[in-house]
Amino acid sequence: MVKKFGDDQAGNLAALVAYYAFFSLFPLLLVFVTVLGFVLQGDPSAQKSVENSVLGQFPIIGSQLKVHALRGRTIALVIGLATSLWAGLGVTQAAQNAFDRVWAVPFKDRPNFFQSRLRGIALLISLGLLFLLATLASGLVTGGLGGPLLKVAGIALSLVLNFALFFAAFRLMTAKSVPTSKLWIGVIVAGVSWEILQIIGGYYIGHVLKKTSSTYAQFGLVLALLIWLHLGAQLTLYAAEINVVLSRRLWPRSFFGPPTEAADQK
Repeated sequence: MVKKFGDDQAGNLAALVAYYAFFSLFPLLLVFVTVLGFVLQGDPSAQKSVENSVLGQFPIIGSQLKVHALRGRTIALVIGLATSLWAGLGVTQAAQNAFDRVWAVPFKDRPNFFQSRLRGIALLISLGLLFLLATLASGLVTGGLGGPLLKVAGIALSLVLNFALFFAAFRLMTAKSVPTSKLWIGVIVAGVSWEILQIIGGYYIGHVLKKTSSTYAQFGLVLALLIWLHLGAQLTLYAAEINVVLSRRLWPRSFFGPPTEAADQK
């Protein structure tokens, strides 16, 4: 898996995904929390519960997110939603290119311009729905439980939603020529890895960044977000590489010397 990751230059692909994710994350989250504010309109206690649950625990920038972050006319929200979808298509295109590269999908078999954009929009809508469900469910958990039970329920909920998120991403971002049955191992690995990354991000915010000065915290916020996104993109591509290696039995590989193994030649 490590050898194939290097052969595919997946580190560069992960950097490109993280680059687009950095610029698309903020407008997308802004629209999501605004829509959530309309859903929970008239229920201040539910809004506060949501802010203290999923939004509050969102790694790196969760403390900056507030329900009803956007206020104004409906036309402004529509324009903001369209702009956010356009920005989000950048990261979905980068992800599709990375997955096609990992699976060595010929260019003639890759989705065309319109198909790739439709897949990207479908993924963004799926992520938005999962985000809303996660936030609402976490709000209910926060309101009904406390102590260790709250932490266990939160982690279990997060894991389930991570699996759903990565199943949608792996299926929509991978060419149709790859069977769904070949994707499950990577989905599980990516879901667990992402959960660990979320916990580390939350620990960093709670124990390191909050204790720094306001000026340093602003720089630390940007740097930490970039690192978090880059690590997330790398973990996702490693999970995709696992699927390919297992599916095509690309082992053993030679780390040093000429590529003499059968898997090297394949």
